[in-house]
Amino acid sequence: MAAPLTPEAATQGEQDPDGNRIGSRVVRNEDSEDCILEPLSLPEGPGGPPPEAAPPSVPCVFCEEHFPAAERDGLLKHMIIEHKIVIADVKLVADFPRYILYWRKRFAEQPVTDFCSVIRINSTAPLEEQDNYFLLCDVLPEDRVLREELQKRRLTEILEQQQQERNDNSFHGICMFCNQEFLGNRSVLLNHMAREHAFSIGLPDNIVNCRQFLCALQRKLDSLQCLYCEKTFRDKNTLKDHMRKKQHRRINPKNREYDQFYVINYLELGKSWEEVQSEDDRELPDHQDDDWSDWEEHAATAVCLFCEKQAEAMETLLVHMEDAHEFDLLKIKSELGLNFYQQVKLVNFIRRHVHQGRCYGCHAKFTSRADLRTHMEGAKHTSLLPEVKTWDQPEYYFPTYENDTLLCTLSDSESDLAAQESPSSVTVIGEDTSRLHALKQSSVLNQELGRGGWAD
Repeated sequence: MAAPLTPEAATQGEQDPDGNRIGSRVVRNEDSEDCILEPLSLPEGPGGPPPEAAPPSVPCVFCEEHFPAAERDGLLKHMIIEHKIVIADVKLVADFPRYILYWRKRFAEQPVTDFCSVIRINSTAPLEEQDNYFLLCDVLPEDRVLREELQKRRLTEILEQQQQERNDNSFHGICMFCNQEFLGNRSVLLNHMAREHAFSIGLPDNIVNCRQFLCALQRKLDSLQCLYCEKTFRDKNTLKDHMRKKQHRRINPKNREYDQFYVINYLELGKSWEEVQSEDDRELPDHQDDDWSDWEEHAATAVCLFCEKQAEAMETLLVHMEDAHEFDLLKIKSELGLNFYQQVKLVNFIRRHVHQGRCYGCHAKFTSRADLRTHMEGAKHTSLLPEVKTWDQPEYYFPTYENDTLLCTLSDSESDLAAQESPSSVTVIGEDTSRLHALKQSSVLNQELGRGGWAD
């Protein structure tokens, strides 16, 4: 969420007719609203040693010829033409330079035929015209293990990079649509573009290498290219009108250039985000012979209404509240005739007041829970409940704590439901059976008696 501007952190900006930025506004992350949008967690460790840097060039597996790391196709072409070796499913190799270096070492130790399948071409031609090609693929267990290890290593590096970006508050970026500057966390800029310009590239926590991603998108816009249909236009205004009218303020999901910026594409070897999302858990095999004998169910514990005391048994907790706080929940239930739902509302009412540090007996406010407890116990206010209509309100159907186990242990007997369903104002009067003969002649049950249902 974009923060309001302050005189120290912002300068008003203008744009020329082509939309170029003359001045800019700067929004700092520390000025944004103090709110928590996701569960918080502490770092689990120092992060470990930095990953090894990839070599600037990659050698051939057989000779001393080197190719830049970015020219993978040139190296593959060289190995096919000069050494007649083919690597299957190269696109599934997570770290191509390390993959090549590994097999270069192995081929120096053992013959290539120990690892590769031999494919003979022109087999019907004369012997001198026949050629043997070598196929290196994951049918070989060693190659399969290598690919999986490289995939795990790449995933670890990506997750570490993602975590670093999530915690980085030195991010500096410019909105691609209004040229507003943002300082702080990357989520501020991404949320601004989603909210103000209806342009979303996904949740910030699902993205990695965010700076490179935004730069790639900016290059497309600078080249007057639509981000979705990827058509090129004559000027910026035409491009902006096109993206707005056609609702093309989104990226092209079929452009594989963007896959590298989403963590989901690194999760499983050889699977894109579309394949991962299309998987149906219902197709997983049903293992009927799974052994659940070692399953241990941990009993849930309920927490006292006034202190941090916990107990697995409801009876133990009730005795504690009566002895330590002079609060007898069973007695209150009996005296007021509370059904299950009224008990729920009473518990939520007390939870909310204790959480807010407010005594429900005298409405005094305290800064700590310990001070509140001392006051309520000393003034005997734990059992001084307000009128039923004060807490018997629909708002107290909702728990103060979402994991309040005490609510699950409240009494839910049939008598509670019967008392709620049967109106007390209805009086049932039985028929007078003292004159049984007259009853047979005039009662509405006469037809049943005539069928022989009753005997004299």
